[in-house]
Amino acid sequence: MRVLLVQALSTEGPAPERVYPIGLVSLATHIKKAGHQVDILDMNLEEDPFGALKERLLDFQPEVVGLSLRNIDPLANKTSSLVPPFIVAVRLVASVLPGAWIIAGGTGFSLFPQRLMLELPEIHYGLVGEGEISFPALLSSLENPPSLKGLCRRDGGKVRVNLPARDFNMEQYVHPSRELLDPSLYLAGNNYVPPVGIEAKRGCSFQCSYCVYPRLQGRGLRCRPPAGVVDDMEILYKEYGIKRFHFTDPVLNHPRGHLEGICRELLHRRLDVRWSGFFREDCIDENNIGLFEQAGCECFSFSPDGLCQESLDILGKQLSEADILRAADLASRSDVVTVYHFMVNVPGETEQTCAKGVRLLERIYELHERKRNLGTVVLNNIRILPGTHIEAIAREKGVIGPGTDLLYPVYYNPEPFNAYRYHLETLNLYRNVFMWQGVKK
Repeated sequence: MRVLLVQALSTEGPAPERVYPIGLVSLATHIKKAGHQVDILDMNLEEDPFGALKERLLDFQPEVVGLSLRNIDPLANKTSSLVPPFIVAVRLVASVLPGAWIIAGGTGFSLFPQRLMLELPEIHYGLVGEGEISFPALLSSLENPPSLKGLCRRDGGKVRVNLPARDFNMEQYVHPSRELLDPSLYLAGNNYVPPVGIEAKRGCSFQCSYCVYPRLQGRGLRCRPPAGVVDDMEILYKEYGIKRFHFTDPVLNHPRGHLEGICRELLHRRLDVRWSGFFREDCIDENNIGLFEQAGCECFSFSPDGLCQESLDILGKQLSEADILRAADLASRSDVVTVYHFMVNVPGETEQTCAKGVRLLERIYELHERKRNLGTVVLNNIRILPGTHIEAIAREKGVIGPGTDLLYPVYYNPEPFNAYRYHLETLNLYRNVFMWQGVKK
């Protein structure tokens, strides 16, 4: 069977920042292994994405088209949506190849499967969660599929959604068939993070009040053997010249010992690569931070999110201000660039918590001034996502109502602190410019 997998648009226009769709390539690998002919189109690489989709449909003549919606919107406080181009892509497939089966999936789709399938009758099936097992099984039973994990199917005027697959055995992880989509196509242009990702684990055991990772990947941590992770990196380095990687794990250095094992394997093989990921502050210490740097870490990305203890508690971070500053102190002594992500105007914000947030930012800059190794501080309002504790708080406080459509960008940013982010962004830019220019404030 001919199967075309399509990565729907993940940016709001032509952007230099590219992300290699590792999930789609991994899925294609399993489909190919099941005996099907597979092709991949990443619309984000194309100057004319819809023209490229039409051309690939006509050339390849797939019997099944899998459309992945990774992002529902660009986040970063923006109010544009990536749902409209996804809708257009689905309808284009249905119009160009009316006989093809259309299957939708991806992280964004998994958040709103019923809503999207009800809006798009052209979609025959959906899959939420992991698809390595369910997608090949669905291909062999399209006319009358069994009750597969994560399957979304129509039942009269309703859409039934099975519980998602969140149990793929990462010890049996199959190296993605990169020849299906050349990673070297993604090498030019990225400034923020490396475009090629590495999966070291799935799952997240934390319970942050705004986050959907546990819902999508489960709370149990499923770690790949360190040698297998480094095998991926070595293959990409030797066969494609990839020297920089970003780990896609929700939290890279948790559980303790796993990343350390990867680093020791990198050092043992003397693999000259650079990498980054999101780090948990209370899992950084004097011993492992040196190992991470020695093994090629080029950026510590911290996402403490709360700017004071009250905010940390509301966000369910299970962190203290002391944890953040201890990690910042250790990172600032290294030669690794550090980036921080914070959320602004969280529930319960007061004049006192705002003042505490300013003091925390000032302290972070003071620590990093000695080596000028602070990349940036990212400040966002909270994107309200369905099924999160933040959604419940927003409804209780009247920030959103029964008719609020969370499919499109909705942020938690009520008065009177709805402009607080701009004050912090001014402070952040001021301190950042003065730090990098070597000017005393």
